[in-house]
Order: sequence, then structure tokens, then C-alpha cells
Amino acid sequence: MARIAGVDLPRNKRIDIGLTYIYGIGRSLALKICSEAQVEGSAKTDVLGEDEVQRIRRVIDQSYKVEGDLRREVTLNIKRYVDLGCYRGLRHRKNLPVRGQRTHTNARTRKGPRRTVAGKKMAPPKG
Repeated sequence: MARIAGVDLPRNKRIDIGLTYIYGIGRSLALKICSEAQVEGSAKTDVLGEDEVQRIRRVIDQSYKVEGDLRREVTLNIKRYVDLGCYRGLRHRKNLPVRGQRTHTNARTRKGPRRTVAGKKMAPPKG
């Protein structure tokens, strides 16, 4: 089992798919890493030799920010927005969608379950 950037890559999957299990690496970046490391993208992760894993590890360490470092950077960016009090920071603070999505309907994932607001009670009729 190959271990890259602190993540155990799944067995019996193509290496270009297996690399996407690392936070910060998607399909296109995984293909680019495979070509830079001169590793066949269709090779299975459990068949990779130690030298190929080392080349992939070296390319990722030199060129890309992944896993803990990337998570920390994203968290610090969000914290900076909140501290600045800019629009994106206010949306993060209120736990609402940040990127311009509508919230009148939808946005249930971000807003949470519906909270019912009780209706006003009618005053008894005079007379």
C-alpha cells in the first residue's frame, strides 16, 4: 500500500484515481503529477514500485501544497475574512452560503433544518 503525504492510497485502484484521496489533489492535478513523475496513470497503486512512489512523493512535496498545510491555509484565510468583517467573512460568521447562492429557498445544507416560526395569536373579537 502506497503512503503519500500522510494518506494511505487505496489498493487496487488506478494511481491517478488514488491520488485524489489526498486533500488538495483532484483529477486534473493527479494526471499532471503522474506525467511529471513519469508514472503511468493507469497503473494500479498496489503494483507501483518504491522508486515510482518516491518520484510521486517528490513531485508533490516540491510543487504542491496538500493535506495539513493546505487545510491550515484555507482555515487561516476564512479566519482573516471573518476578522476583516468583509462580506465573505460575515457570511461565514452567520453560517450562510458564501459564493452568491440564493437562500430564499434552498441552502438547507448550510442553514440547517427549518425552524418554524409561530404565527401571531388573534385577539378575541370585541363585542
